Amino acid sequence: MSGSSPVYYNADTVRRFLTWPLVNEAVESALKAVVKSQDLGLSTSSSYAIQPKRSFTACGKEPGKVLLTMPAFVGDYSLGSRGSPGDSRSTLACKLVTSFSSNSQRSPPLPSIHAHVLLFDNETGQLSAIMEGTDLTTWRTVSASLVATKYLYFRRFGPQAEAEKKINVAIVGCGVQGQLHAAAFCANFRVKQLSLYNRTEAKAHNLKEQLQRELGTETETEIAVCQSAKEACQDADVICVATYSKEPLVHLEYLKGKQSVHINTVGAGEIHFSEVSPDIYRQAKIYVDCYANAEAELVGLPGPINAEVGAIILNGNIPGKADISIFQSLGMASEDACVAQAVQDAILSSAELENQAQD
Repeated sequence: MSGSSPVYYNADTVRRFLTWPLVNEAVESALKAVVKSQDLGLSTSSSYAIQPKRSFTACGKEPGKVLLTMPAFVGDYSLGSRGSPGDSRSTLACKLVTSFSSNSQRSPPLPSIHAHVLLFDNETGQLSAIMEGTDLTTWRTVSASLVATKYLYFRRFGPQAEAEKKINVAIVGCGVQGQLHAAAFCANFRVKQLSLYNRTEAKAHNLKEQLQRELGTETETEIAVCQSAKEACQDADVICVATYSKEPLVHLEYLKGKQSVHINTVGAGEIHFSEVSPDIYRQAKIYVDCYANAEAELVGLPGPINAEVGAIILNGNIPGKADISIFQSLGMASEDACVAQAVQDAILSSAELENQAQD
């Protein structure tokens, strides 16, 4: 590595190597790493994460321009199927995100969000790679919902329920996150009914048409566009909420039987928990990706936090069958680090196989 320049992985390269098994495995590793061993009563060493709170830097006096910095070190963790049993690794990374809200008004318009992940050699501190991080961020956010649903909902019904049990899923908000949540849940679980709601109904219809093309005629999933969030949620086992709404969109009276429902909330409004009504929070069991982020960004949350998702993965203290559970997703730098590492590993492995084939 000494003296060499960092490798740049553009968006197309990253996109080619993003798969749900790869991303889910990396995100699950990150969720477990943030859990402190003493909180679980573990005496043996395990993976760990060091991730300061994300920083926000205003870019000049004009509002709506900010740089976010998200560093992380994830130590002694495994990427499971991509390593030999007992193998562990460490990753040092930092994600940089610029959010310039006025970019959409430019001619030609530009994306408002730009993200890159820097990967460092954790022995020397040298920069080894720069990875375009916009798709990576979107995928890891959706993957956290998938992993949370696996452990907080499906595991209530048995150790293999995620592969066997059919579910009804509601998507509230059909923007970028809602679109990928819809596709990912159909790809990873047995979705019987997929109900779509969006304030602008045309966007929900477009998503329905896109999913029908991708899933094909043999799919067991029925897709419906709903006139209201209530209609979308009333028969749902799992609800994914991804909007900028400042007002509650999902209320307790909307939930089937007011029990046995899991909610993933990943909205990016000014208040992270504004999309789900306080009466649900007061009755639900609430889970987060990381206590430290929650303490900083969930001030005023209408109910107590039960645990980090990683702790549930490790200790098996799953919700009861009749519980309402909420995964309050905030995103973590350690997720970015583990997913970026997994993507780089896959890229390097592919290149090695190509070289061997040519020899």
